[in-house]
Amino acid sequence: MEKKIHACNSILDLIGNTPLVKLNHITRELEGDFYAKMEFFNPGHSAKDRIAAFIIEEAERKGILKEGSTIIETTSGNTGFSLAMVAIVKGYKCILAVSSKSSQDKIDMLRCMGAQVYVCPAHVSADDPRSYYEVAKRLHQETENSIYINQYFNELNIEAHYRTTGPEIWEQTSGQITHFVACSGTGGTISGTARYLKEMNPKIRVIGVDAYGSVLKKYHETGKVDKNEIYPYRIEGLGKNLIPEATDFEIIDTFIKVTDRDSAHTAREIAKKEGIFAGYTSGAVMQAVKQLSDLGEFDSESKVVVVFPDHGSRYMSKVYSDKWMEAQGFMEGVKEQEQKKVEVIK
Repeated sequence: MEKKIHACNSILDLIGNTPLVKLNHITRELEGDFYAKMEFFNPGHSAKDRIAAFIIEEAERKGILKEGSTIIETTSGNTGFSLAMVAIVKGYKCILAVSSKSSQDKIDMLRCMGAQVYVCPAHVSADDPRSYYEVAKRLHQETENSIYINQYFNELNIEAHYRTTGPEIWEQTSGQITHFVACSGTGGTISGTARYLKEMNPKIRVIGVDAYGSVLKKYHETGKVDKNEIYPYRIEGLGKNLIPEATDFEIIDTFIKVTDRDSAHTAREIAKKEGIFAGYTSGAVMQAVKQLSDLGEFDSESKVVVVFPDHGSRYMSKVYSDKWMEAQGFMEGVKEQEQKKVEVIK
């Protein structure tokens, strides 16, 4: 009998089917059961692997991507990494317009993956020619045989999660899920997942997490963009200063806002209490859960699923750096024994 080698054909075969993990310690004082969808188990260490592979394969199927094509995208880091990874495997070039708010860790990773990176100022309006949205559009116009992924306005962003993340969560919870809580940036993850879950059970509560400095929550409540709400904030991949068409606001029941400081400390708390080294947005979604619990959102029968979108290794120079935390004023008032101390033996 011929012996088989059990191996994936490429790294892309590992995308999806990420585990669901029960949170036992950080939620001890909360009513209900809480589970994290561990998206950093994707090979590119984030949920964005799903949309990168799906959108590129759809473009191939439609004949939009051809040999020698260049993939261009606007990204805060994770989508860019996923696109660069897929581009390497499939033989395409990759150009990325990245927000200067992205951690240096993310920018370095993009370059290591062979992408050409343009770092654009974060705190300019979306229609400013220097913004990463406009830079990506310009690069697409200037680059022959290129495709602009345009995740913020691409329906396939939603479709990828509708086909994968939603069914996975429904199956993993045996349909017992009562609440789905996820950060909203482009809106693809929350919209696609929620669309599937609501089809299976319309009673499931879908809650989006927004940042102070972003317009999403107020737009959801009023249908209007309040430019007075826009100001700089530090969390990456969460909130927006424009309205992404990849967000299905009708499928989201409500939004809740979290602060930069609280989200940073909660990310650290996840690591210390659960042994899960998750990213900044994971801290944001967990902070939202705490606030929702204080508002009486959950009871003893609640089965709550949250999305941990990426890995903590992408934030070593940010939320996991005491120096960065201190520079932001996030360590003020923190008890000395809670601050990380390192003793150097000479």
